[in-house]
Formats: sequence, structure tokens, C-alpha cells
Amino acid sequence: MHKATGEVHSVNESLVGAHIKGGAVMNGEVAYIIIEDGKRLKAEVIDVKENNKVYLQVFEDTGWMKVGDPVEFTGLPLAVKLGPGILGSVTDGLQNPLYELGKIEWFLERGLKVDPLDNTKKWHFTPKTKKGDKVTQGSVLGVVPEKLFEHKIFVPFSLSGEFTVQHIAKAGEYTVDEPIVTIKDGSGKDLELTMAFEWPVKKSMPFKERSVPEKPMPTGIRILDALFPIAYGGTACNPGPFGAGKTVLQHSLARHSQADVVIIAACGERAGEAVEVFKDFPELIDPRTGSSLMDRTYIVGNTSSMPVAAREASVYMATTVGEYYRKQGLNVLILADSTSRWAQALRETSGRKEEIPGPEAFPMYISTLISAFYDRAGVEVLGDGKTGSLSIIGTVSPAGGNFDEPVTQATLLSTGAFWGLSRALSDARKYPAIDRIDSNSKYPSLLEEDEVAYLLELLRDGKAIASNIILMGEKGITDASYIRYQKAELLDAVFLQQNSFHEVDGVTNPERLRFMFNMVKKIIEAPVNLKGKEAIRSHFNFIRQAFLDWNYMMPNDDGFEKQKTTLLNLVKKMGHVAENV
Repeated sequence: MHKATGEVHSVNESLVGAHIKGGAVMNGEVAYIIIEDGKRLKAEVIDVKENNKVYLQVFEDTGWMKVGDPVEFTGLPLAVKLGPGILGSVTDGLQNPLYELGKIEWFLERGLKVDPLDNTKKWHFTPKTKKGDKVTQGSVLGVVPEKLFEHKIFVPFSLSGEFTVQHIAKAGEYTVDEPIVTIKDGSGKDLELTMAFEWPVKKSMPFKERSVPEKPMPTGIRILDALFPIAYGGTACNPGPFGAGKTVLQHSLARHSQADVVIIAACGERAGEAVEVFKDFPELIDPRTGSSLMDRTYIVGNTSSMPVAAREASVYMATTVGEYYRKQGLNVLILADSTSRWAQALRETSGRKEEIPGPEAFPMYISTLISAFYDRAGVEVLGDGKTGSLSIIGTVSPAGGNFDEPVTQATLLSTGAFWGLSRALSDARKYPAIDRIDSNSKYPSLLEEDEVAYLLELLRDGKAIASNIILMGEKGITDASYIRYQKAELLDAVFLQQNSFHEVDGVTNPERLRFMFNMVKKIIEAPVNLKGKEAIRSHFNFIRQAFLDWNYMMPNDDGFEKQKTTLLNLVKKMGHVAENV
């Protein structure tokens, strides 16, 4: 196939204009700009104009690029290489392994390219089909072990029609680039397949069958599992101001959520925070398996100090890998941090293209792009009763914590759960600082629907009474109202708040969540025969401290049952104190 060439005619930061020579190009096509030191800078066509002009967004630094530099068009879209070896790796938004690049240069030099999958490592391939079998796109040709999972080797999803297996390799050790299968299409043409294939990152993989996300995914975070859950295949928006706890919440979700594979897309996050992830995750032990957390993690690192165009690539790179592992029959969780900086990159590119700006200068189509991103989540029915799911949780960093700005609003319209982080709660050191009243979820909870309504009603009453206390003081409300307020505060302190850094309190499994809810409900419904604000406050403080001490104990600890008895005795005392006076 003849490929077009061209030359640069304008450079505006990451947006480069070029004249085409000898052929046409398409939107989304990858091109390489060759600068004077011979380095090839990767770019993507984002606009095709009249008179053989195109605009490209360059994924690397355009410094020293000049008018007249040659451009080579590949005729192919931006794609990700899929196959065994992705889990446990850390790449940039173009799937270049960052640790391998670091071995070449201490600083990430532009124009460097490393194979995304290790082409020297041998994988033990076990065939699952034989000569003469009929196969189609997505058919399983064989399996190889990858970390904790059995990795299926598929017929590439880009192939259409029915094929006949002509040859398949015997069980043994092969690299990802060695031919393992030969198939013949309907016209008699032979195709050689390896264990890896490429897929365009901006194109969703074909679904066999989708189902509605309805099974709650335990996260280990009580406020989410009880009040604002996410389902397998669901989506969630997590906006909040700086310092409200987004990063710690994401780390807790990565470590404790009941997802098989976790993908972290650092799409424009601060470099210091991203480096912290790179350093910490390989050292974390997965509490479910006892091995390294990286064994089921893939990290796409594109920080705020990298070129803005690569932020968009990193989002789609992570999503495509997530879709691939969903095809493996696994439950995948993508943590995108932060979609606001991805949107800011789109705003910069849109401004350089001189497009008509929308609200706050974001592109008019920002809502469409965000919606399309979250639409790639979901549950896929794979056959034989098996399913795979892709859940997406995107953090949003609105300026000044303003949830009315366009990116937050567009994300709210596209997601099924809203976890709004509160500055007031974080300032009061109430973590997770998820707003108890304004947050919501359309997915089923680990608790019953009436139990969720019961808790939310108490929290609303507590907030209303707290407002009255601010206005009139404690003397301005009745003892009954003050007791209701103290019960709401107790619920918040012992059930909704959680110490993410504590080995026991940092994660609550569904069984303990149920146990804790029953205990909290027993306390809330227990009679309180106390008189006077000071007596009420004092007794609830004792109960709160006893419950918090209990939260830090494992069920098999020596003092667990003793502390439970102490707590129940304190509750019983509240009902009988009037008789003893």
C-alpha cells in the first residue's frame, strides 16, 4: 500500500500543520515527524483540511521542530498491542514501557521506542483447538499462564468471517511474536497468527452480548458498599477539590476492591503523585493473594509534565486494555486520574485549532467524548454462563471544588454513581470525605434497599438538626432532637468514617459490613433515657470510642468479644440510667 508523505508547514506547541504529498490520509492516522537529529516523533492526524492540509497532535515535545521537516504517514490508526505480558507493567500513553525506557536514558528522551511486550520472554502455550477446526474472531486458540490468570489467545477481533485452522503449534515455549497458528480464509488465503495482535485504541471492541450492571462490586470501603455502591461493569464519578482524599481513595479501591484486574490511568496527574504510585504499588502485598499487587495491575503513566496530547492517548490505551481483559472473562476496574486534566488537554488542542469554544473554553463536543469514554464500561456475556466486566471510576478535579463546571457536569450525566468529595468533611478529618447527602448511586447496595433508606434518613435528620444547633445553640433544641443528632454523628463516626491506613479498619468485607450495620442499628434503636445535653453527649462519646476500638480488632482477636460486650453494656445503660437515678 502506498503511504502518503508530507512536510511541516506550521508548529503551534503540540499542534502541527502539514502539507500532504502523494496520497490521502484519514482522521486518527498515525504519522511520524522526522526532526533534524533524525528522531521520529509520533503524532496523530486530528483534522483533514482542503488543499492537502492536515493537522496533527504530536505526542512528544515539539521543541526544535521547524517548517519543512518531513512527515511520514503510516496508514494505520493509533493502536495498542494486546497479548500476554501486559499485567505488572508500567507504560506511557503510547504503550512504551517506562522502566525499559529508563534503562536507555535517565530522562525520557523523545523519539525513543521500545517494544510494548517483551519479545524475548517465552510463554508456555497450550493449544485449545486443532487442525481442521472452524474459528472466527474472538475464538480461543490456546492459553498461556500470566501472573494469577490463564491468558486466552484469541483470533484477532479485526478479522471477519470464518476460518479453518491449517496448523497449530504444539504445547511448548514461544515468544509473543512467533507464529503459533495458521488459518485459511474463505478465499483460500493463509494467515499466520501470533500470541499478540493490535487493536485501535479509539474503537470499542465488539460485544457479543451486553447485560445490565446489577451485581454490586465490594470495595472494602463501608460508605460506598453500604450507601453509594458501584456494580461490576458500572461507572462512577469522583469529583473533589485538592486535598480532599481522591488519591488515597483510589489507592484503597485498587488494593481492596473485588476486581480481578486493576488498571490505573494517570492521565495528567501531578508527576509527584504518579511517581508515588510507581514506587508504592510494586511493594504492596495483595491481601487477596498474598503476592505483589502488581501481579493484577497495569499502570499507564502520563503525568502533567508530559506533553498534553499524550493524555488523551493514555485514557484510550487503558480502556482498550481493560476491554481486552474483559474478553478474558475477568472483572476489570479502571481508575482514571484525572479526567479533568485530560479535558484540559482537549481544551488546549481545540484552542490551537481555533474551534468555536464551549462553556469555560472547553470544546463544544466535550460531553460527547466523556460519554463515549464511560460507554465502554459494561458487562459482557461471553457464553457458557461466563461474563466479563469493565468498571470505570473517573476522578474529576474541578477548579475550586466547583461541581457546576462543564467536565463535572458531563461526567455526572455519563456515570451511574456520584461520589462527591466535601472540603468541609476533609477539613474536619472525616475520611473518606464523600458527601453523605449529595452523593448517590443507581446500583444495588450490599445492604437491603430499606436499610439504605433507613441510614440516609438518619443522616438527613442529623444534618438538619446540626444546622439548627448552629443557629440556636444546643439549648434551642429538645433532648429528643439532640439524641437523634448524636445517633447520626455516631453513625458517621463509627460506620461511615474509615482509617485507610489501618490494617483492619482499612478494609471491611461484606460479612463484617453486615455485622457492623446490625450493631449500629441496634444502638440507634435502643431507648435512651438520658436527660440534659451534657449527659447525652458524654454517653454517646463513650459508645463512640468503644465502637472505634472494636473497629480496630479482628474477629479472632482475644479482646473482640469482650469489647463487643462492653459496647452492648454501654448501650443497655443508656436505657436504664433513669431507673438507677
